[in-house]
Amino acid sequence: MKHFIWSLIALFCISSTVVKGQDSTAYKWEVSGKKIKDKVYELTFATVGNGKWQLYGPNEVISDVPAVELELADSSIQITKPFKEAGDSKTFKNPVFDNAAFKIYEGQASFTATVTFAGDVPANLLGTFRYTYGKGDEFYPLNAYAFSVPLEGGVAATAKIKVTSFDLKNPVNACGDEDTGGKSMLSIFFLGMLGGFIALFTPCVFPLIPLTVSFFTKKSEDKKKGVSNAVIYGLFIFLIYILLSTPFHLVDGVQPEVLNNISTNMWLNIIFFLIFVFFAISFFGYFEIGLPSGLANKIDSRSGMSSLGGIFFMALTLAIVSFSCTGPILGSLLVGVAGEGAWPLTVGLAGFGLALALPFALFAMFPSWLKSLPKSGGWLTSVKVVLGFLELAMAVKFLSNADLVKQWGFLKREVFFGIWVVIGILIVLYLLGKIKFPHDSPVKKFSKTRITFIVIFSAATLYLIPGLTNTHNANLSLISGFPPPLCYSMYSNPVNCEKGKSIEPLRNDYEEALARARKEHKPVLIDFTGWACVNCRRMEENVWTNEKVSELIRDKFIIVSLYVDEKRALPATQQVDFTTKTGAQKKIITVGDKWATFQSENFDAVAQPQYAIISPDEKILTKTKGYTPKANDFAQWLECGIDAYKKGAQTALK
Repeated sequence: MKHFIWSLIALFCISSTVVKGQDSTAYKWEVSGKKIKDKVYELTFATVGNGKWQLYGPNEVISDVPAVELELADSSIQITKPFKEAGDSKTFKNPVFDNAAFKIYEGQASFTATVTFAGDVPANLLGTFRYTYGKGDEFYPLNAYAFSVPLEGGVAATAKIKVTSFDLKNPVNACGDEDTGGKSMLSIFFLGMLGGFIALFTPCVFPLIPLTVSFFTKKSEDKKKGVSNAVIYGLFIFLIYILLSTPFHLVDGVQPEVLNNISTNMWLNIIFFLIFVFFAISFFGYFEIGLPSGLANKIDSRSGMSSLGGIFFMALTLAIVSFSCTGPILGSLLVGVAGEGAWPLTVGLAGFGLALALPFALFAMFPSWLKSLPKSGGWLTSVKVVLGFLELAMAVKFLSNADLVKQWGFLKREVFFGIWVVIGILIVLYLLGKIKFPHDSPVKKFSKTRITFIVIFSAATLYLIPGLTNTHNANLSLISGFPPPLCYSMYSNPVNCEKGKSIEPLRNDYEEALARARKEHKPVLIDFTGWACVNCRRMEENVWTNEKVSELIRDKFIIVSLYVDEKRALPATQQVDFTTKTGAQKKIITVGDKWATFQSENFDAVAQPQYAIISPDEKILTKTKGYTPKANDFAQWLECGIDAYKKGAQTALK
């Protein structure tokens, strides 16, 4: 079980990297396209080979997995198999697969596939060619080669990304947000601190506070030295957690919206779901999750050094040995702000690290405070179990994200609430002593703190129950945006969806929005949104339904919602290799790719929601607007946009 947990965590960490030891430049490919007849083409993938490796033939099947796969995002394109092969081949018995015989190539080779188009043929076809190579008992399957190949007689791509008439720095009216970020850095910092303070009251961290403080105050030459060492120790804890965000900055530098893609990726959300379920089981006491003992021991052995290096390794030891408790809490924080970008992750981790570090420094400065700390005991186990139930609730949220992005429809709003209500009831029963887990002590009496949490979780559960009904009370505004949308309901006619339907945005059709705007002489309100965007749902359910806001949007604007996490593939004729304003090459394959790039290229933002008001001739009328929980503020911005549109119309008449 423990090894399975680490396999899931490792899968998440390396999901965007290659297998260790794999040489991504092992094979160079040239791809060409040849027209055979109308809408039928041959694609040939040729390589000069690599003397160090053996290339598996395209029609070989290894443990039920094809050695070569051709992937085209447009499912309407038919790929005829088998591949045609050319080159000097030989038979190789692979010891990894019980000496099964496979056709392999050690020199030049070319593989040809026939593709048939049901619709228009694109001028450039984008796709991924996956091939398998190895040598002896080394084996590297399905390595990806992303290609773009011109096709004779194809239709030029029509995807519109960069709008040259947009001038973000000089809108007609200067109303709107000064920046294009999502959540404020301060709120993310405090969210991180909250996670850190929660982590303090876990069995992995809490007992270490008096132990570590005593070490510094008693083992140092004098009190002053002990205090300074404890402060340095806290500083190192703070820095260690900040350093955890470094990889995200490296990833974020590749494509600005890559973290948003990670946070809304279906498979990663499913992986998060599985990881958090197993974290919860660990919190229930059925097994322990920890980093490899060899690493922990090695780090711990260095922590005895009486120097800055020794103090640093003591801090690193704390981070490692407390991982089984801090990991799930930290993971919740990371995935919660992943879509906001790398800097919000750093800020959140800074808050988390500061909350963990503060007690060690403060109690070292004021050791008499240690007497006020409650004794370690069974209450710590209770905290951990309750956190386990909360991890299960978070797991359901990740599964809901995947369901929303793919629109499967199995985790509708009422089902989501039903699961949360059951979790809430289980928490209350546990706190009442009706449910027991391994390592639990008998509940002999109810402390004031325990009674307080029983009341809190009972009230929270009762609050959730109306969410199961098809009534106006089912719109739970306090947690709006976190569960699935009001209209994503198991009821055929959800009553809370009726008022929201007064605003019916065009979905992912920017050109149609412009056409309607020209016809009806209205500005366009662009809504950059996402299926898994919490604040987007809050805006739709709490702000858009405000009478004044609803009237303005419905009567004065043409609104279009552009989903940056829409995974549906674009038609082949709209899939393009796009050069961003930073000079990077990016493949626009899905609808989400198109609108995420449209947002980042034209509005310098990757966070959602983001709102922009433009004229029918594509002039920016105001600064953009982000998450705005106050309906009056949003209404004022809309009115400012209407005023800007009138100014622009008057200028055009002159």
